Amino acid sequence: MTKEGTLHNVVVLGGGYAGTLAANRLRMRTDTTITLVNPRPEFVDRVRLHQFVAGTGDATIDYGTLLGEGIRLVVDSATRIDTAARTVRLASGRTLDYDHVIYAVGSTAAIPAVPGAAEFAFPVAEFESAQRLRARLDELPLDAPITVVGGGPTGIETAAELAEQKRTVTLVCGGTLNPSLSPRGRRYVTKWLSRHGVAVLEAGRVSEVGPDTVVLTGGAVRASALTIWTAGFGVPGLAAASGLRTDTLGRLLTDETLTSIDDDRIVATGDAAAPSGQPLRMSGQGAGPLGAQAADTVLSHIAATEPAVIDLALTGTCISLGRSVGIRQLARKDDMAVNLYIGGRAGARIKELSCKIGVGKIRREAHKPGSLLWPKGGPRPAQPDSAAPVVTSV
Repeated sequence: MTKEGTLHNVVVLGGGYAGTLAANRLRMRTDTTITLVNPRPEFVDRVRLHQFVAGTGDATIDYGTLLGEGIRLVVDSATRIDTAARTVRLASGRTLDYDHVIYAVGSTAAIPAVPGAAEFAFPVAEFESAQRLRARLDELPLDAPITVVGGGPTGIETAAELAEQKRTVTLVCGGTLNPSLSPRGRRYVTKWLSRHGVAVLEAGRVSEVGPDTVVLTGGAVRASALTIWTAGFGVPGLAAASGLRTDTLGRLLTDETLTSIDDDRIVATGDAAAPSGQPLRMSGQGAGPLGAQAADTVLSHIAATEPAVIDLALTGTCISLGRSVGIRQLARKDDMAVNLYIGGRAGARIKELSCKIGVGKIRREAHKPGSLLWPKGGPRPAQPDSAAPVVTSV
């Protein structure tokens, strides 16, 4: 540990919801220096990327309005964590010394194995890809056929935004439309999409993408002037490149306190963490609490006290259907949907409020570190076993 009387140097890798909140919460101790490393100079409000693509909203926020006093922002990308030297190497060639690292690198768009997808499909998971997609949309006539691949929340919300603009949209789900919805909630979403002209294909999958077509399993060819890919996600390869054990997707393996099973000076959070090999569902409602948990764990390590294990309940999901309608699907604490939802304008208001709350939590933590509270009681492994998960070779 750092010697008594000196500063504890914490480097946070990733300035998304979890990383930014964690950086702010670390200010509960006054004897820490906090450096936030992020590849972009602005915060990306990812839950609004579908709005940015459709031109109905913005998705970036000035970090100056989000970060607490004293936090240093370094606009760069980490390429390796040298655990022996306790340094982080950056793409610019610089290195940062650390006593503790919060690994909050988030998630990225998956690289599809489908022929032609990497060349011709546009992902929407990151700001740069969303910028390219928005520019391409601006070039298309209103009646040009658009295919959205992926029946999760991002696919649904993207299809809905475009359909509300009277565009011709096909949503290829590759299975059940958003399985996290209840049957009643799923019927509600399907009816809205149908009323707005979206062709929802639950059974089919895209087997090939061309410059102006998609091929479905079974051989059917459909015109597609623009193909938007929202299915699946990946994570940056920083953990594996640093010799740390990961799950098969590349998420850093941790115990139930979010501490790396290889190095107790590294604590992971958000989409890139796999506690006990069982990562939580990607969600805005989970990102803030996980960021707070990571900060609390680091602060416990500094204080030489036992960190708390994850205690987080996920209680459903919100999906926007254009700008005036939405759905709030209710769920038990174990994230299993109940057959109850709030739709219509009320659902849209709840979704908008949840988006504002996500950023509001970060700002509140900047003004009052340690203020975030969250619903608890979600199920986790009773006796986490770090040896149980399947891990990659490093």
